[in-house]
Amino acid sequence: MARCVIILSRTRIRRCFMMGSVVAGVRMRQWAVLCLGLFVGIAPQVASAADCPGNPAALGTSRTLVVDPLEHPRIGTMQYSETLPLHDHEVVLTFDDGPLPHSSNQILQILASECIRATFFEIGRMARSFPEGVRKLRDAGHTIGTHSQNHPLSMDRMSIERARQEIDDGMASVKAALGDDKAVAPFFRIPGLLRAEAVEHYLASQGIQTWSADFPADDWRHIPASRVYDLAIRRIEAKGKGILLLHDIQPRTVAALPRILQELKARGYRIVHVVPATPEQPATPTEPQQWQLHPTTETVAISHWPKIRNFVFTQTDMLPAPSLSDLDWRDAESMALAEPFDVARRHARGVPLLQQTPWPQPAPLALASAAVALPVPAQSIFEIEENPRATAQSLLPFSRYAEQSVPTPRQRAGVSKRIAINAAPIRGKPHFGAARKPGASRFAGRANRNAAGAHRGPLKQVVQVKKKRSA
Repeated sequence: MARCVIILSRTRIRRCFMMGSVVAGVRMRQWAVLCLGLFVGIAPQVASAADCPGNPAALGTSRTLVVDPLEHPRIGTMQYSETLPLHDHEVVLTFDDGPLPHSSNQILQILASECIRATFFEIGRMARSFPEGVRKLRDAGHTIGTHSQNHPLSMDRMSIERARQEIDDGMASVKAALGDDKAVAPFFRIPGLLRAEAVEHYLASQGIQTWSADFPADDWRHIPASRVYDLAIRRIEAKGKGILLLHDIQPRTVAALPRILQELKARGYRIVHVVPATPEQPATPTEPQQWQLHPTTETVAISHWPKIRNFVFTQTDMLPAPSLSDLDWRDAESMALAEPFDVARRHARGVPLLQQTPWPQPAPLALASAAVALPVPAQSIFEIEENPRATAQSLLPFSRYAEQSVPTPRQRAGVSKRIAINAAPIRGKPHFGAARKPGASRFAGRANRNAAGAHRGPLKQVVQVKKKRSA
C-alpha cells in the first residue's frame, strides 16, 4: 500500500491514499489524478502565504536572483555594457552612503511595510560609527555591499595603492560591525561612479563585483522630493527594467520612496532581490544575451556598426610608380625626388613616407623687354568744360551786393531814423531793439525785433559807406 501526503504549511493537511490498483471501485489512475489536482490547487495558496502581513496590497519581492561575481565582474548600463539579467518590468532597489540612523531607519520601515528586500552599499566609516544600523540590515534580510571607507570622490585619479586601501578598509569596517565575514556580499560601488580601470581590475581579482546603475534619481542633489519621484519613474519607464540608484541618508529620498513604490506597483513593476552565489546556493541559470539591457534579436536592428578586423598583408612588394612625364607636367624635372622612399621609416599603419616632399615651383616668366614705356595721357583728357550758365549764376549775388552798396537818399533817411529809435534808452538801460508799446504782447515785440534783425545785414553796409563819405 502506498500513501501520498501533501502538506500545506500554515493551513491544513490533506491526504491522498493510493491503495492497490482499485480501492472501493476506484482505479489507481483516478486517485493519481485526484492527488495532482489537489497539488495544483495548493500552489496559489503557497504564493499567497508569502504576502506581506498586515498589507495585502504590498508590492513585495517577486523573486531572488543569484549572481556570480566571477562570471560578470561589472554591471550597470550607466557605465558598462552588461547589467543584471532581469525580465521586463523588474527593478532592483539599491541604496548608498549609509547607515545614518534617522534616515536609514525610516527607509527600513518603508521597505518592511512593503515586504521589499534591497541592496545597501555601506560606507566603512559610517558602519564603524553606527554598527547597529548595519546589523538591522542583516536582520531584515537585505543584501549588504560596501562603498569604500571614506567615500572619496577621487578614485578615478588616485593611486591604486590608496584605492586598494579604501576598498579593503571599508570592507573590514563593515565586517567588524556585523561580526560575521560571510554576511558581507562581494558587491562594491565606486563612490560617485568615478570609475577607473585599475580599480575595476583590482576588484575583479578579489572576486568582487563592481556595481554601477541603470538609472539614478538624482536624490543627492538639492531638489525636492517630488523631483526625485519624477526622475525615478521617468527613467525607469524609459528603460523598462534595471537597477535604481538611491541614497538612504537623504530626507528627500525618505519622502519620495513611498510614492515611488506605489507608482511601480500601479504600473505593473516587480522588485527583485539580488544575492551572491555560494557553494550552497549556485547562480541562477541565465543566457549571455540576458545580461544585455536590450539584447539584439532578429527583429531588432543592430545599433552599432560591426568592428572590422585588422588586415594582414600577404605581400609587401610595392608597385612601380608612374613616371612624371606620363602626367604631362611641364616642370617634370623639378618634381624629381630629392631622395627615394625610405623603407625603414614607415608610419604606424605600414604606409611608407617621404623624408622630404618637394613641391613643384612655378618657373618665373621672362620679359621680352624690360624697358617698356606706357603711353602718356594727353592733356585734353584732364580738361573739363565749364558751364557758362552756372558761372553767371554764381556771380549774381556779388553783383546784387555791389548794387546795394550805394544807398539812395530815401534809404539813408530811413536808416538814420531807425538808428535814432534803436539808440534811445529804455528805463535806464541801453536798448537797440524796437520799443514795445504799452499793452503790446511779448510775442509782438519779439516779432518786431526779428523783423528788424532781418535788415541788419544791408544796414551795416550802408552805415559803413556813410562813415567813409563823411570822413
